[in-house]
Amino acid sequence: MIKTFDARRGIALFNSEEEAIVFSVEHWIKLAKKAIDTKGAFFVALSGGSTPKQIFSKFTPDMLDWSRVFLFWSDERNAPPTDKESNYKMALDAGFGKLPIPKEQIFRMHAEDHIEENAKAYEKTISKILQGRPFDLIMLGMGDDGHTASLFPDTEALLIEDRLVVANYVPSKETTRMTFTFPLINKALHTVFYVLGKSKAEAVLEVFSDKRGKYPASHVGTPSHPSLWILDKEASSMLNMCNL
Repeated sequence: MIKTFDARRGIALFNSEEEAIVFSVEHWIKLAKKAIDTKGAFFVALSGGSTPKQIFSKFTPDMLDWSRVFLFWSDERNAPPTDKESNYKMALDAGFGKLPIPKEQIFRMHAEDHIEENAKAYEKTISKILQGRPFDLIMLGMGDDGHTASLFPDTEALLIEDRLVVANYVPSKETTRMTFTFPLINKALHTVFYVLGKSKAEAVLEVFSDKRGKYPASHVGTPSHPSLWILDKEASSMLNMCNL
């Protein structure tokens, strides 16, 4: 089911969105159980987007020992936690709000104000809680422009090598967002892209044929920790041009 694209990336292809969601839920829970069984806790960074929303809605209290789960976010919009644009609000409304995760193990990004200082504070929180351990899973999506998390093309955060979390001004959105950086993302044991739908097909092709690193999403994945791309038939429809 999972195919190797290159040394840094694998692809899981599905005939439908429904099949991809089922696999995504099972894969998420499998990684969580393994981390809990072997190390006592599961450290995960969530993402926004319609596909993660569907995944979160499938989680139930009996699937996992949720008291061992520590929730972070890979990026956040410049919005309060009550705003419909908030990735934090989406995750809790979609499913995490009904799960027995201790509140002190849910770490939202405070990106609605003082974003520079709060990015540094979030970085310190990660260092304090994880104690040098990599994230077990960082969930990611991809925009039509090839951005992932809030690492957009031609933004300053793409070049940062000595920070884990930064405030990133995005000219195309005329806003500043908080985001994980590539050094943090690529240290994770598992990075997973959830990319479904025909509208993503061209962007998927562009990223997988990107030899110059033009698209931020093409920078994710290392030989030691390859990224996994979960794609449905529509999103992957143009990948035959990459001779997959």
